[in-house]
Amino acid sequence: MIESPLIDAVIDIAFKEDIGDGDHTTLSCIPHDLEGRARLLVKQDGILCGVELAKKIFEKFDPTLNMNQILHDGDSIKKGDIAFTVEGKTISILQTERLVLNFMQRLSGIATQTHEYVKLLEGTNTKILDTRKTTPGLRLLEKYAVKIGGGENHRIGLYDMILIKDNHIDYAGGVTQAITKTKEYLKAKGKDLKIEVEARTLAEIEEILKFDVERILIDNFTPEETKKAVALINGKCKTESSGGITKESIRAYAEAGVDYISVGALTHHISSLDLSLKAY
Repeated sequence: MIESPLIDAVIDIAFKEDIGDGDHTTLSCIPHDLEGRARLLVKQDGILCGVELAKKIFEKFDPTLNMNQILHDGDSIKKGDIAFTVEGKTISILQTERLVLNFMQRLSGIATQTHEYVKLLEGTNTKILDTRKTTPGLRLLEKYAVKIGGGENHRIGLYDMILIKDNHIDYAGGVTQAITKTKEYLKAKGKDLKIEVEARTLAEIEEILKFDVERILIDNFTPEETKKAVALINGKCKTESSGGITKESIRAYAEAGVDYISVGALTHHISSLDLSLKAY
């Protein structure tokens, strides 16, 4: 499980959002010293993600809770499986239940969808990438879920990689101007960041290839056009396809020879997996 102050902050905010000045339903009808237990039930097939986060949530809220982990992040799951059990104060289990489920259902949904995309590329050399199309505040967790599902992370944010896109190119006055200014900026700042540049046409690809860049983003090309673009690039840098690529079309893009395919739907167009935390 990734460790970050951002994740701790997200958990703190989530508790404030859900509990406020107290879970008055639980506090009014459940004795403070009552002990209980619950288990995480799987109600839908998929890829599990969020067990490590659940453990963190339980420990953060009530260190006396005892979680017995049965399954792990990345495990294939089927309806009827039990991911873990938790024992301790009943009031603590009830107050953490919804937060654990909300995270685990969403993260498992992302991992499951990513796994489905990855399976579509079996037998090719193409890897699946996520994007910055994530839920604000939850990016690190959602990108973690992509990794659990077998995908790879693109840049985490605007700070850890250069990605010169169409708007940057247009505002800068063209491909050459955008790349030149970027390289000058990195040199002046003493930063060593990989550079990726989006191309909308084969002519833009030819212009980009005059520079030393890490990757070319072949955006909104057809599979046939992508194959021509890959041939033109001819291994001089890595290649990435993006733009409206679906489960139905992704195989054709992989077979065109690109190194990566980025899919925003991995994190912004998913169905949460059906999970339940039940007393037993």
